[in-house]
This record gives sequence, structure tokens and C-alpha cells, in this order.
Amino acid sequence: MKVEKDKVVSIHYTLTDDNGKVIDSSQGRDPLAYLHGNRNLISGLEKALEGKKVGDKFTVTIPPEEAYGEKREDLVTVVNKKDFQGVDEILPGMQFHASHNGQEYIVTVTKVEGDNVTIDANHQLAGENLTFEVEVVDIREATDEEKAHGHVHQGGHSH
Repeated sequence: MKVEKDKVVSIHYTLTDDNGKVIDSSQGRDPLAYLHGNRNLISGLEKALEGKKVGDKFTVTIPPEEAYGEKREDLVTVVNKKDFQGVDEILPGMQFHASHNGQEYIVTVTKVEGDNVTIDANHQLAGENLTFEVEVVDIREATDEEKAHGHVHQGGHSH
């Protein structure tokens, strides 16, 4: 069986940045299972997995435009501390859920100066080349329910 649309694919992976620093890895954990062709992975990794078989191992570097996009300056803004209701102390690195024009974002505080708080709604990996070492460990047919929902159901997961 090959990796193709609507197959449930399980992979082990290690993700590193351009300096070889490990950002994330499935090693020592269960493999990552996803429904192929349903936008459950970044597009560049999904493309690289297309047609692979169980046992295939490969390394691929994904450019920003096929991962989390380029860093966008229009997603960096300064807001007033009073906008953070119920938060006593705001520090760089803190993350919050925010909504703007009907869209949900996770924003990261990058700077605090007096009452001005600089927040960044870019994904933390925006603008980065991402290198994945991947091993395909399992491929199976998706259930009708998984196809209808667009994602894998595991461990008794249901809606």
C-alpha cells in the first residue's frame, strides 16, 4: 500500500531547524498518525510523503512557503496592557488566544514597554526552513467516519 489521499499514515519524524537544532520528534512516543490529503500536515511534508511505502525513510527540507509561510510584519502589533483582562503580569514569551475579524489566532508577547505590549500572530515557525527525517511505519485504509471528519480517530475518539 502507498501513501495517497484518504489513507491513514503513521510516521516517526524528527524536525530540525537550519542549525540542526531539534524542534520536535516522535522518537520515544507513538508515531504520528494522520489522514493523508486532508491538510492535516504542512503541505510540503504531505507532498514529500506522497507515494511512499511502509519502511521508507527519507530526509526533506521544506521551505517556508510550503510550511508555515513567510513571517508577516502585518501580524505584529502593539496593544494596550488593559486589553489583557484578568492577567496580572504580562511577560515576553507568553501566549494568548485572540480573535480578529472572525479569525482565531495564538499570539506571542514579544515585548512589554510600560502599557504597550507587542504581540506577534505569526506561527512560531513562520519564515523557517524545516528539515524532517521521516520513517513511514504504517499505512491503512481510513474508515468512512475518518474520511467524513477529515482526520484520524484513535483511542476511542469520536464526535
